[in-house]
Amino acid sequence: MSQSDSTTAADRSAHLAGAEGAVLRADEVVAGYVEGVNILNGSDFYCMPGEIVGIIGPNGAGKSTLLKALFGLIRVRSGSVRLKGEDITNLPANQLVSRGVSYVPQTNNVFPGLTVEENLEMGVYQAPKRFAERFAWVTGLFPALGDRRKQRAGSLSGGERQMVAMGRALMADPSVVLLDEPSAGLSPVLQDDVFIRTREINKAGVSVVIVEQNARRCLQICHRGYVLDQGRNAYTGTGRELINDPKVIELYLGSLARA
Repeated sequence: MSQSDSTTAADRSAHLAGAEGAVLRADEVVAGYVEGVNILNGSDFYCMPGEIVGIIGPNGAGKSTLLKALFGLIRVRSGSVRLKGEDITNLPANQLVSRGVSYVPQTNNVFPGLTVEENLEMGVYQAPKRFAERFAWVTGLFPALGDRRKQRAGSLSGGERQMVAMGRALMADPSVVLLDEPSAGLSPVLQDDVFIRTREINKAGVSVVIVEQNARRCLQICHRGYVLDQGRNAYTGTGRELINDPKVIELYLGSLARA
């Protein structure tokens, strides 16, 4: 079910045995921001078609760094990243978008001076002729975006801006969406709304990888999860397994998991 820091070769092999056919996969990824300083120290990861996969862990564990490595925003120093079996290690983000990967950063994730509609247009800048088709699909999923299409994004609430950011990511018709702390800075009610919308995205046929500080809520909606610590996989398992694992509760979830 889970893996400790002292992951053996057999543990790793058993974990990756389920990775056949993964939409997105990382193997022994080492990466960081400063030369000679690694944040990720051999992380393994995979997401199957149709899954929501959560990544949780303490501050500084490498959660957001892993997303950025998957999306080509920081250089992978060793290891590999594959999309549907194709090696995409260190490909630039614009090439990954065209291959079906979208990314929603934690901050600065909308263009505040543009309208909702103009923000969504930015999501199909590589294929502008698809705007009407994708706009209809996205606003079908998130009707409020259609209702506010002419409103400037900067005038929206935090939860509404997060919806715009998710909608723009979906405009590219991705097979997998990477969400970096989508509930950060939101009230508990708006946090719940983000998790509901994440499930709606997934039900619409999009695989989702979500990094979250709200670990308990994240694991509740995830098919599988990873607990990162010091840039390595500390524990892996289904969301239900992790949220009920005594060691995960003690070390990473605390009273939140018992609530």
